[in-house]
This record gives sequence, C-alpha cells and structure tokens, in this order.
Amino acid sequence: MTSDAKLGYTTGYWGSGPPAGALEAIQEAERLGYSSVWTAEAYGSDAITPLAWWGAQTSTIQLGTGIIQMSARTPAATAMAAMTIDHLSGGRFILGLGVSGPQVVEGWYGQPYPKPLARTREYVDIVRRIVRREEPVSAHGEFYDMPYIGGAGLGKPLKSTIHPLRKEIPIYLGAEGPKNVALAGEIGDGWLPLFFSPKDDPHYRRCLAEGFAASGDPSKAERFDVACGMTVVIGDDVEKCADMVRPNLALYAGGMGARGANFHFEVFARMGYEDVATRVQDLYLQGKKAEAAASIPLAMVEDVALVGPIDKIRGELDRWRDTCITTFMFGGPQQLLPVYADLILG
Repeated sequence: MTSDAKLGYTTGYWGSGPPAGALEAIQEAERLGYSSVWTAEAYGSDAITPLAWWGAQTSTIQLGTGIIQMSARTPAATAMAAMTIDHLSGGRFILGLGVSGPQVVEGWYGQPYPKPLARTREYVDIVRRIVRREEPVSAHGEFYDMPYIGGAGLGKPLKSTIHPLRKEIPIYLGAEGPKNVALAGEIGDGWLPLFFSPKDDPHYRRCLAEGFAASGDPSKAERFDVACGMTVVIGDDVEKCADMVRPNLALYAGGMGARGANFHFEVFARMGYEDVATRVQDLYLQGKKAEAAASIPLAMVEDVALVGPIDKIRGELDRWRDTCITTFMFGGPQQLLPVYADLILG
C-alpha cells in the first residue's frame, strides 16, 4: 500500500434530496488538497449522476463511487458510464463497486444474490475488457452472457464505439468478509472498508496479502489504495458524542439484513462483540431501535469511530495511521474540512 496518507471527502447517501452545500464543500475539499470525493447509492439517489454534476464544477479532485451497486447495472452499462465520466472529467474517475446485501439486491433490483464473490469476479473481468477495448467482448460465464444466448438469436460480440481515455480505470471493491477483502486485493486497485477497526488491521493485512499473492503482480501492494470512511464526532462529552454514532451502528449490526444474513453483524462479531451485536439485533428486530442503540458500549463505538475532544481524537489517530489505510475519507459540513485536513495532513 502507498505510504503517504491521502484525504477523501464523502457526500454519503441522500436523504429526501441533495445534501445541502455539497458542491461548496467539494470545492473547498479540492482547495484544501483532498484527493478524492465519493458518492454512494442504495435504493435512492444514484452514485454516478452527482459525480458528473459536481465533477463539472471541479478540476483536480478524483471522482469515486463508493459504491455502485453491481446489481443495478449490467457490466456493459457500468463500463459505458465509467468511460463516459472518465472522458468528461479528464481521467479523474474511480469505479467503486459492491454487491450490497440480499435485501437490496433482491428486494429493490430484482436480481438474485447468491454467489456474490463469483459474480463480482465475472463482473469486474467484463468491465475491464470493455474498457480496454482490445477486441469485441464475448463472455459466457455463470452470470452474464455476451452476446445473449437465446432471445432473437441475433446478438453478436461488440466493441465500444468510444475509445477509452484510460485503458485502465481504477476499480475499488467494497468488502467486509475475509474472502471478499482478499478478492479486492486480487482483482481490484483498491478496497473500500466498512466499520474498519485498527485492532483488526493484522487480520485485514493477511486477507489483502492473500489477494495480492493470487494476483500474480509482485508490485500490486505498493499501488493498492485502502480508502476508509472515518466517523468523527468532536465534542467535550465523549458519551454524548458516542450517542451520535450508536444509532448507525445499531442500524447496521441489528437491522441491515436478516438474522443470519447480516454481514455487518459478522464484522462486529469478528471484532469481539458478538454478544453485543446479538443483543442489538434482538432489540432492533423487535422494533426497539432506541434500546438497541443504547446497548452499544463506548468501547465498541471507539473501535470504529473517533469521538470526543479534539486532543483525544488527535491522540487516537496514531493507531489508525499505523494500519493499512492509505486514504482517510470524511463526511460532514464544509466547516469541518479544514479540521480533518489538519488532523491527517498536519
């Protein structure tokens, strides 16, 4: 992984509409030396359109999707969008991809969820082949048929009508489980963690090393980017700051996904909080969301977030700097951007 820490700014998910002041915040982030801005999508706003809008009003900051839902688009549609925005932005696009979870994939996109790792491998391979534009694409795997077999029977292998600005657009994978993190190391150019904890750094380094070895590229680790979203709440009262984080942790550990099929739950279980996560899940699935959030101990919050007075946060950052993270991604209002820049870049 690269040694010099970089800064990213994330606009996050939209609520009922576009996040207020997002453009001004992105322009300020660019001025302050942030290297990238990131959008997200689930089952509301999409991740690509805002990047095109905001990218047109910036000039140097990289434009990343964190993440595009793979089930929302065929590999060809994703490759087309990636090449288009890469051209329009002058080569600033980063394609962040993820499989999401079965509730969203099957409930919103109407696509089957099983075998997400195999599907990811096939998807990324097709996207890369389209972007490279070396030959008409013919791919007949377990999940995608190009040309489609059946139908009118008139499909033929095609090559993109546009030439890519870059034959290699960076692809980052959102991943939580060990095998998925290893896959990011093998076939991706970067990894987008969720609920990363410094104490799990040795585990994640082993997963990435396994992927790097499988890639067959001896220099891959040196170029690989780990772009990690950071939750920071600054204030004098640590517990009150933690209360700002607890509902989100309860949502993901307890309510995001069905019992037995919640990958976020498994992250906290690996972290040593299986008993807590089980209690949170029980309460959340009973509709007791406030109780679920209140049951999360401060230690669990502090393992995945920075909360409290600025001097406390500054001191705790050392353990994050010593991890595999290479890009620290922050969200929030524009006035906090100089604070984050000072914390990371000094």
